[in-house]
This record gives sequence, structure tokens and C-alpha cells, in this order.
Amino acid sequence: MNLASPAPVSLVTGGAGFIGSHVARELLAAGHRVIVLDDLSGGVRGNVPEGAEFRHGSVCDPEVVDAVFAAHRVDYVFHLAAYAAEGLSHFIKRFNYMNNVVGSVNLINAAVNAGTVKCFVFTSSIAVYGANQLPMSEDLVPAPEDPYGIAKFSVEQELRVTHEMFGMPYIVFRPHNVYGEYQNIGDRYRNVIGIFMNQALRGEPFTVFGDGEQTRAFSYIKDVAPSIARSVEIPEAYNEVFNVGGDHVYSVNRIAAAVCDAMGVELRVNHLPERNEVRDAYATHEKARKVLGTGEQPVGLEEGIGRMAAWVREVGPQEPSVFSGIEVVRNLPPSWRAALEERRAI
Repeated sequence: MNLASPAPVSLVTGGAGFIGSHVARELLAAGHRVIVLDDLSGGVRGNVPEGAEFRHGSVCDPEVVDAVFAAHRVDYVFHLAAYAAEGLSHFIKRFNYMNNVVGSVNLINAAVNAGTVKCFVFTSSIAVYGANQLPMSEDLVPAPEDPYGIAKFSVEQELRVTHEMFGMPYIVFRPHNVYGEYQNIGDRYRNVIGIFMNQALRGEPFTVFGDGEQTRAFSYIKDVAPSIARSVEIPEAYNEVFNVGGDHVYSVNRIAAAVCDAMGVELRVNHLPERNEVRDAYATHEKARKVLGTGEQPVGLEEGIGRMAAWVREVGPQEPSVFSGIEVVRNLPPSWRAALEERRAI
């Protein structure tokens, strides 16, 4: 008689996207049975790892979400489906809240109703902190300054009150500026390292908003995805919030130089007017190290960018996407407005 416990079933939303596909791989390696739910609006089918069951659909459709839970006894939910573009979120408010809040609520409702979910893992963002004191730590009171950060923080609060009302455990991760293989380098609105690499492949100057001295702590994907995946095995992590990502701070100018070195191109920069964004954003990770452990030695910037550059060369250049559903055109950055008008003229 086989008395071994059945493999845990994990639902990964956004599993055809960047971080989601890496988390799905980590879960498969840990022996989970993985179901990926993705509408392929930002990800691609080829990102879904072999061995995962793929379901095409959106978290914004409650019938699709409910059908997944009806078909599977889900043990863990890893919710990574989102449209993560902080600067653009000012101009796509309805789209932002539908995808990042209403879609999340559909998933939370289904998880509660299923009654089988042992933990709901949510990827938030350090955008919830806003222009807070540095380094940003989990004990700070969030004060988001853009609709994307507001949406993420509202879901964090929804998970807290859901736990209080229904007892469903949760874990919140606040990653920041994650880069690596399987990232969508054709997205002109987010992921500056991917944007730079795509511009390098296309022989274009790098686009930098403002003077380029704004700073971020950039996070290689292998320093983020494993922590998210293994968190459900650590009871002390339940009902907690964790910053996760890189510790070292770099200016956008420094990142541009590092990408040039990795891609073997000359540094050429096109400085555009600065955007309305937080000037400096980096976090402390002591809490994650204490509760989740350190894992492997963190990957350095040059090594991480080098790994991504090797993958990008295989993928080849991508046509930069244009978000056609802009809702507010007032104060739209000129380069984004020009791209939108060009798209509409076609």
C-alpha cells in the first residue's frame, strides 16, 4: 500500500509571465502539481514549464476562476497575475484596478469558497511604500503614490481582513525591480533592464527619463522566485509581509552602462523629460532572511545581467508594445503619447 501523501496542488496565476513562470518551475522541482492560469496578455505560452497544466483565462473572469477551483482541489494559490506598470498606471486607472484589484478579489473569493486552500501567496510591490523613508521596511506605514501601488496595497488589506473573517492564511511578498530570463523585453512601460536590452538589439539609444540618477535595488529572478515558492513550507511566514529582492542600490545610469557591457554595444542615451515617479526606492530584507532563510548566494549585478543578456540574444529583438487602452491622456509623457498617436494613425 502506498501511504505517501499526494503531491500538493498549486495554482499559479500569471504563470506564463515572467516571475510566475519561474515560481511555477520552482514548485514543480519541489514536487508540487502545478496549474497555470494565464490570459497571455503579457506572457507567452512557451514560458509555461513542462509538467504544468495550462488553463487559458483571466482572473478578471469569475466564471473562469471558479471553474479552476471546481476542477482541482487547490492547496496553495500563488497569485502573480497583474499589470505592473507604475508610471503608466496613472493613465489607465480603470484597467489597473480591474486587473490588479477586482481580478485578485475574484481569486480570493474562489479560494475562500473552495475551503481547501492552505495558504494564499500574493506578490505585491514596494510601490506600496511610496516616497517613504529609506530603506523601506515592512514596519513602515504604506503611502503609495500611484494607482498601481494603491491597488497592490488594497489587495494586501483584503487578504488581511479575509484571514480575520474566514481564517485563510496568506503571505505577501513585496519584490522590486526584478529582471532575468523570460522577461518581456518588448514592453516599453516597465522593466528598464529589458527595455535597454531590446534597444541594444535594435541599435537604438537607451531611453532614460530625467537625469538617470534615480536609484533602485535591482533583483535577479533567481534571488526572488525560490523564496516565494518555498514560503508555504514555512509556518512562521504565514500571515506576514516580506520585502524580497536585491540589497545593492544602483542608478539608472549605472544600469545602462552595465547593460552596454553585457550586450557589447556603445553607450548612447536619449534623455527624456522626467516622469512623475519616486526618485529613490530600495528596501531592507532582514525580515525575509530571518524567517525564510538566505538560500543561495545572491547573484551579482554583472552576472545577473550577463545571464539575461545571453537569453535575450537567443530571443532576438522585439517590437516595442504600445498600450492602446489609455484612459487619461493629460500629462502623458511625450514619448508615450507619440507612440500612441503613431499606433492610432496606422
